[in-house]
Amino acid sequence: MYKKKVVLITGASAGIGLATAKYLIENGHAVYAAARRVEKMKELVAMGGKILEMDVTNNESMEKGIKQIIHENGYIDVLINTAGYGSLGAVEEVDMDEARRQFEVNVFGSARLSQLVIPHMRSRNEGRIVNISSVGARIYEPLSAWYHSTKFALEGLSDCMRLELKQFGIAVVIVQPGFIRTEWDAVAHDNLKKFSFLGPYQALATKLANTHTNFMFKYFASDAERAARTIVRSVQVKKPRGRYVCGKGARTFLLARKIFTDRILDRVLLTVLNIFGSQKKVEKVEQVSLN
Repeated sequence: MYKKKVVLITGASAGIGLATAKYLIENGHAVYAAARRVEKMKELVAMGGKILEMDVTNNESMEKGIKQIIHENGYIDVLINTAGYGSLGAVEEVDMDEARRQFEVNVFGSARLSQLVIPHMRSRNEGRIVNISSVGARIYEPLSAWYHSTKFALEGLSDCMRLELKQFGIAVVIVQPGFIRTEWDAVAHDNLKKFSFLGPYQALATKLANTHTNFMFKYFASDAERAARTIVRSVQVKKPRGRYVCGKGARTFLLARKIFTDRILDRVLLTVLNIFGSQKKVEKVEQVSLN
């Protein structure tokens, strides 16, 4: 039987974060659901969750949220860093402000919240930090460099933290979802259109968007609940693994990265883009994410 825990989860207004918050509440945990768009989380309040207005790029709001949790409970057991977004476009064309924002949200927000909760966990010699990464931390595709870079960075951060914090009874867990149906993808493709649909990368950008619609999202997308169940399992087990993979086709993508050389994988990716990217003009992009 698992111990009921005090949990902070970011990015809880939609997608994987919202689904995970629901599962945690249903399992009896004391859940603090954090996001910028608190008006979208009325359902969590009705279920018994507590809502925190938090922007993971704003240090003051993060400090305020942690202080509230400690004040009301005296401790915090689990931090789940779900907040994140995707921004696509060619490295040449994406402006550096947008690139920095990708890292602020996807990496530095998780790092700062970890800094804030670690002293409280260390004082009790127990705790768990769950960072939601992606199979995108192991594979790659064109016009996605800034997004994939954040996931590579988040996993490097998590692996190092796991070794640092083991002595204090704090477990650090990485969850790697595959393609998940959320609103993430609408944002990612809006930025792809903004940065790379009119310049020298136009043909490649069109192929990428078409391939997502015609192939990746059509055959490999999973519901957010599938990822949420894996995250909740990583919270409730006594001794969690360092990594959990979830979602349709996720293990296949990771296996391909493991067995193919860079040259072969490059060829495979470009071939897939050429085949599926030329099938039709994109009019509407389904809301699916490579988290």
